[in-house]
Amino acid sequence: MVEATLAFRPGAASSSSPPERIALLGNPNCGKTALFNLLTGSRQKVANYAGVTVERKEGTLRTATGRRVFVLDLPGAYSLNALSADEAVTRDVVTGKSSEMPPDLLVCVTDATNLRLNLRLVLDAKRLGLPMVVALNMTDMARKQGIRVDAAALSRELGVPVIETVGVQSDGARALVEALDAPVNAAAPRAWHAPGFDEVLDTQREVRRILAATVKEPVGSLATSDRIDRIVMHPLWGMLVLAITMFLMFQAVFSWAAVPMDAIKEVTAAFGELVKHVVPEGMLQSLLVDGVVAGAGGVIVFLPQILILFLFILALEDSGYLPRAAFLLDRVMGTVGLSGRSFIPLLSSFACAIPGVMATRTITNWRDRITTIMIAPLMTCSARLPVYALLIAAFIPARTVGGVFNLQGVVLFALYVFGIVSAMAVAWVMKRFRDSKQHSPLMMELPAYRWPNLRNLALGLYERAWIFLQRVGTIILTLTILLWFLSTFPSPPEGATGPAIQYSLAGIIGRGLEHIFAPIGFNWQISIALVPGMAAREVAVGALGTVYALSATGDDVAGQLEPLIAGSWSLATALSLLVWYVFAPQCISTLATVKRETGSWRYVIFMAGYLFGLAYIACWITYRVALVLTGG
Repeated sequence: MVEATLAFRPGAASSSSPPERIALLGNPNCGKTALFNLLTGSRQKVANYAGVTVERKEGTLRTATGRRVFVLDLPGAYSLNALSADEAVTRDVVTGKSSEMPPDLLVCVTDATNLRLNLRLVLDAKRLGLPMVVALNMTDMARKQGIRVDAAALSRELGVPVIETVGVQSDGARALVEALDAPVNAAAPRAWHAPGFDEVLDTQREVRRILAATVKEPVGSLATSDRIDRIVMHPLWGMLVLAITMFLMFQAVFSWAAVPMDAIKEVTAAFGELVKHVVPEGMLQSLLVDGVVAGAGGVIVFLPQILILFLFILALEDSGYLPRAAFLLDRVMGTVGLSGRSFIPLLSSFACAIPGVMATRTITNWRDRITTIMIAPLMTCSARLPVYALLIAAFIPARTVGGVFNLQGVVLFALYVFGIVSAMAVAWVMKRFRDSKQHSPLMMELPAYRWPNLRNLALGLYERAWIFLQRVGTIILTLTILLWFLSTFPSPPEGATGPAIQYSLAGIIGRGLEHIFAPIGFNWQISIALVPGMAAREVAVGALGTVYALSATGDDVAGQLEPLIAGSWSLATALSLLVWYVFAPQCISTLATVKRETGSWRYVIFMAGYLFGLAYIACWITYRVALVLTGG
């Protein structure tokens, strides 16, 4: 193994002061993020580490004495001998190689139900000579499984304090917070080097010795998880469970969201009418009603559906099911040149392609990682959901199929499946051009099953809702106002008989683009909406609302976009637009993330080019076939 030495810069810790900065270090699935959420609550923010696209979570907590302590949640790592970008960031922070200020205290979070795997990282961290404490997390689950961990004995064996925590209970970190008011010793950093084979074996022997002295496990302690896994991990029944779970998720997106969406529509319509009565007729009223309300308001209405989608993803992640789904799909994905490790980044892409692309950093094989990045945009992100929901509601009747299923939900599920199948086909083609076609076996920890924590789910949904509303209030609002300006100026010439938008800059641009998109069934209004949709997918719905509001002569058109397009578009056009958004080139933010993640523009150009080509070809076929089947 290659030897590497890193020097550690001393931090600000002194021998007489409590820590002002702490860092949480731990394996994936040890409950570290839940503990971080418990410690910091809403006093946290998410960014990226300087120079890399690895997520950086930081926050603050208040101790019993009122002190403010900075908390950094380091990316999960199995050891300091990094194999992925995530682990490299964690290693660099704790060894002082990073520009990040080193912590005054290192909190090593361990899973009390799986200390055999967790203690290796604790021993690695101990060799750094940093002030540290071990948080023995998930102690409640350990007790339920009959696992007895002698915390006092573990502290003696490790030579550091060991504090029991339960990251999913409101007072589960009280002892840890109280300990942060105690002074810590000054750091005595030692140089770190990548361990050799003999050192790794010595560490494993030391882990076994410590476990024998401090932990007593009953026979069959994992019996419950094993019984569940006999079904969930079964080649046939497991795939059926996964398919049913995904199907129910998309059914819920339509069924559960109906009531809150109707309420938001009523509030938006009432607000638009209020603006009309308060603001005199003229340019300002047009800006507010046709631009802001028709644009941003037309996107906010889809927030319930987006949150329901995130609720399922967060719950599946918190329950411990996602790693099992990855293992289950490993053989299937291996047929197209990927491993099951690609499953979690691809599933994340259902929420947004940006975190999906970023999540590929856990894939150690570069070719697998590039392939996963290239197909991540084909997973239908939540930004496309407003477009899907608008078109499905306008053209697909809300009736029951088979006495159980919602037809609109079935169509939405089919669109997601279409994206998945297309992604696998693209991966298979890319596999043909790879130098090595050998399948990389998947090695991943399977955490114990647990009920999703309601507090963590609520916090996760709050973060996603806030991010979405920020996009509505910044990017989407800005683009809709810009589109309103382009759709309003210049004014129509004297004697003009058509709507004013036809003579505007947007009308000129739209009619120019119509020559390109007419073969796939798109009119000039759709062509206009595609342009701002490159910045943010959700903007397409708001752009259509703005364009049609300024195109029509009747009142309240912005609030009637769904029936309006149902009456003016053919079914072939609607189907073609749905297919366009399955393949369409990604938003600018995703392309920028691909550039940062790969460090090359050629991958960005390749992604945008192949997606545009696939979108156009698929739409042309869809439109022509639909015209034949519907009689033109």
